[in-house]
Amino acid sequence: MDVERESPSDTDQKPSDADRSEPTDRDSSGFGKAMAQAADRRDAKAAARDERARSRDDRADQMDSVVENLPGPWAKPVADERMLAASDRARSAADRRLSADDRRKATDERTRMATEITRLESRVRATDLDDLTGAHRREAGGRLLAHEIDRARRADGRFVLAYVDVDGLKTINDRDGHAAGDQVLQTVVAKMRSILRSYDPIVRHGGDEFLCGMGAVSVADAGQRFADIDAALARESIGISVGLAALEAGETRDQLIQRADRALLEAKRRRGVADRG
Repeated sequence: MDVERESPSDTDQKPSDADRSEPTDRDSSGFGKAMAQAADRRDAKAAARDERARSRDDRADQMDSVVENLPGPWAKPVADERMLAASDRARSAADRRLSADDRRKATDERTRMATEITRLESRVRATDLDDLTGAHRREAGGRLLAHEIDRARRADGRFVLAYVDVDGLKTINDRDGHAAGDQVLQTVVAKMRSILRSYDPIVRHGGDEFLCGMGAVSVADAGQRFADIDAALARESIGISVGLAALEAGETRDQLIQRADRALLEAKRRRGVADRG
């Protein structure tokens, strides 16, 4: 593989989990938060009702304990106190019924929340992910790469872009059929995903071309990871060519892609691979 430029620092710093979380769909995130808050409020209300019911039961028990030991002249007050105790118990039972209803509603809201989030995530996957390989589609992936570049600039400034081309895919399609070519593409993405970090975006940039972004790594480290990917694919008789480019100060996403593309062309020339596809 060919390298366009070495990143200034060689220390591979893994970002924190908080910083590395993938961008989420805003609608899904807002909906989930609102539903979770509503369910939490219902749980809190149910807990408060339970506490009131316990207090009323305790008070009723205390009343029963007192009035049982009062002498005969106190019969009328005793009867009144027993009625109050019975009323408290009835209100306790009502509170418990309402508490159970609140908990049922909280469960229903959490179920609806989970269902809606699943639906929204499925919609995002259908819109943003390539049906064949599971990599990000070009437009959605381009946005994700821009996001990752911005994140890198806020951190240590290091970001390496890999431009990957599958060697001889046209020949495979012509010789073995497009189903065989599709299997090769799926295998390439699966190998990249198994060796790269889970949050490193993989974008299907063209028919047999992929872009992979890696933040907080040196070019040497990125090169080693793709050497491992290349070796794993070679065991399945699949070849790839890779061009690497490290982000420069003030460089745009498209400029970085262009440099990685030039590095890819040089890598193919050195390996004696003439075609792109």
